[in-house]
Amino acid sequence: MLPPSSLEQSIQTVKKKKFYQVLYFQVIVAIVVGILLGHFFPNTGEAMKPLGDAFIKIVKMIIAPVIFLTVVTGIAGMSDMKKVGRVAGKAFIYFITFSTLALIVGMIVANVVQPGAGMNIDPATLNPKKVSDYVIKAKESSVVGFLMNIIPETVVSPLNNGNILQVLFVSILFGISLAMVGEKARTITDFLQDLSAPVFKMVSILMNLAPIGAFGAMSFTIGKYGIQSVSKLFLLVGTFYLTSVLFVLIVLGAVARYNGFSIIKLVKYIKDELWLVLGTSSSEAALPTLMQKMERAGCEKSVVGLVIPTGYSFNLDGTNIYMTMAALFIAQAVGIQLELHQQISLLLVAMLSSKGAAGVTGAGFITLAATLSVVPSVPVEGMALILGVDRFMSECRALTNLVGNACATVVVARWENALDKEQLTASLNQTHSQKSIG
Repeated sequence: MLPPSSLEQSIQTVKKKKFYQVLYFQVIVAIVVGILLGHFFPNTGEAMKPLGDAFIKIVKMIIAPVIFLTVVTGIAGMSDMKKVGRVAGKAFIYFITFSTLALIVGMIVANVVQPGAGMNIDPATLNPKKVSDYVIKAKESSVVGFLMNIIPETVVSPLNNGNILQVLFVSILFGISLAMVGEKARTITDFLQDLSAPVFKMVSILMNLAPIGAFGAMSFTIGKYGIQSVSKLFLLVGTFYLTSVLFVLIVLGAVARYNGFSIIKLVKYIKDELWLVLGTSSSEAALPTLMQKMERAGCEKSVVGLVIPTGYSFNLDGTNIYMTMAALFIAQAVGIQLELHQQISLLLVAMLSSKGAAGVTGAGFITLAATLSVVPSVPVEGMALILGVDRFMSECRALTNLVGNACATVVVARWENALDKEQLTASLNQTHSQKSIG
């Protein structure tokens, strides 16, 4: 956690910046330019895909060492190993509670709005080949596949393959080992703490490329799918976005208020990361800087290191809202009336599959495929109906997931008495002058 003096120094630094030098403004401009290019010159926009892919690859390059250093040094600094278990336990209680609530919210809204009603699509006319690849990948998201996915081949292989769950698994084990060895491991612990400084400086340098990545990703999305593709399924997309916003403002807002902070101020505090996620459609792009910001907001390093990486796999509020809403949309579109007990079965399967898909690339659409694969009432082929607009909904999923994990970090830190409330208040109240971590 940064001391107050460092926070004040960061605030003073940003005051010297012009508005066009701030990261989030640059990302906004890049997104707008990308949309215009993709719309008016679709072929050129689609050709910008490598820029977005390259930026995501650069970010993934640094994620593993950031998580490893944060988790290991955080746990190694704990004298009480019971605290590690308490933090993990409280985090999972939070994750399960609000992930389940998000699934229920998606199911309720889909039943009330019924975005797929009246489409009367014959399932036989749908092309199963369009979703066959996702169904194959969905097999990886079974509970057994998940257990096999979390255990790495070697201790160092997660740092090479970038699997977040495996990195977290090894980091926790190594951190606990350092803490148990105690003073004999002090040299190693000090070295890892010193190593954190240049690694996070590298993150700061790489984040300067964010506008280029956002431009490339947005140009490709609009160029390939076109803005008009959203209009065809506008009710579903619009309902999903509105539901996610209300979930953040009402549900997470109530949680935040109960725990002594404002969800609106928290959203403003992480605006750089939100714009970055919007531009790239990837919440991973903001993981390193989000961890830094939550430490600056007064959350202890050990809590940040455990909650945020774990939350990226298990606390997917946006993805869960999407799953039940999309599944019921498909059922409504093909004219299938699901009874209450069938919807509850769908909800229970989604609860399991959403955890099993943790760490699988493209988890949102793949998890939906995994869910429908074991719920015979709704045809998997119906996923072809939303394949064209899934890219637009993936941005909202990622944004909601990001806010959910930021909120979870503050709440768990407060539960664990690992939150500097004065620093949190100072950080959230100074969002207009916060230094961009990028």
